[in-house]
Amino acid sequence: MQITRAGEYGVLGLMNLARRPVGQVAMIEDVSREENIPKSFLGKIFQNLVKAGIIRSARGAGGGFLLLKRPEAVTVLEVIEAIEGKIAIQRCLQEIPDCMQQPGCALCLVFEQAQDQVKEVFSHTNLADLLKRQSTMSRLRRTTAPKPKLALAAT
Repeated sequence: MQITRAGEYGVLGLMNLARRPVGQVAMIEDVSREENIPKSFLGKIFQNLVKAGIIRSARGAGGGFLLLKRPEAVTVLEVIEAIEGKIAIQRCLQEIPDCMQQPGCALCLVFEQAQDQVKEVFSHTNLADLLKRQSTMSRLRRTTAPKPKLALAAT
């Protein structure tokens, strides 16, 4: 299983919306530019998030996208599954399993345990958590960045 760029960009786009004041509408152009995501691709991703009820789109002058839930209420799992569909790390775990060994396959059981762990991490991580982590990492980078060296003049 690999989370595609669509899933990654969806989370990044929502983090961008979550950084804005409550109720502020964001233009797709601004989110696209600020997160370095192709505008047309982000538009398609955001449409999936609108269908999932995570964001709302507003048309016309002053239109754009608005986060409908508090950042604490939006999990990474919810976002990824809204964009990618239900997580299934192996074909035996799909909604309609495609496995000749099921039921009773020991390997399928291991896949299921791994999938449960992934889903647990994603379901216990929300947008607010990611924003806090990002802020902490930014502060660490600023404090540990090498100081510019002064060049000594030749005499």
